[in-house]
Amino acid sequence: MDTLLTLAADPAIWAALGALIAMEVVLGIDNLIFISILTNKLPEHQRSKGRRIGIGVALILRLALLSTVAFIVTLTAPIFSVFGQAFSWRDLILIAGGLFLVWKATKEIHHKVDPDPESVLAEGGTRAVTLSFGSAIFQILLLDLVFSIDSIITAVGMTEHVPVMVIAVIVAVLTMLLAADPLARFIDKNPTIVMLALGFLLMIGGTLIAEGFGVHVSKGYIYAAMAFSALIEALNMLSRRKTRKSARG
Repeated sequence: MDTLLTLAADPAIWAALGALIAMEVVLGIDNLIFISILTNKLPEHQRSKGRRIGIGVALILRLALLSTVAFIVTLTAPIFSVFGQAFSWRDLILIAGGLFLVWKATKEIHHKVDPDPESVLAEGGTRAVTLSFGSAIFQILLLDLVFSIDSIITAVGMTEHVPVMVIAVIVAVLTMLLAADPLARFIDKNPTIVMLALGFLLMIGGTLIAEGFGVHVSKGYIYAAMAFSALIEALNMLSRRKTRKSARG
């Protein structure tokens, strides 16, 4: 308790907490986009439950990993090298996660561009369910693990105080929980947004692979590109809406 009171009285700790919360929320966007796209392929009555479970697992994983900070730090130690390039367990996890994201996003884009006859119902073209609940949760769990390890290693690099990390992680995950349903509904109702989100996942997957191979890509550039793309798409949506209103008028 004395330690917590000491930390609370230090302005530098509050500054670190604010910066860490912002960083964790930003890192959580990647996780949230993937969860939203995946759970939108579930039956409608299971979607909200799937998102809550996925985000809940993300919180549990992050808190569990925080309890093993000393071990997590060792994941950045090189374990072997190839042609002079050293690789750690973190690098291998990021590469595997990046490849999975690239594969998943590419597969989803293929289904959107050239859908299987079985994936679309004849009546009204309504989309059929293409994913089981267990499969969705398993895939979310895999990506939660990758994003959680990256999130905790980032947190360790910003502060050495575990209570600060715990608070930042909880606030970030609660923010994800509040944003999950509105984001998923928005993505589901706007087909072009789905394609844009899948493009984001491709870019994020490529970034994870690059990071795994030791090529640092500034997150600022990634999120600036995502924000710019989202702004252009918002303008397109506004233009289409005005065109439809003019046609009806």
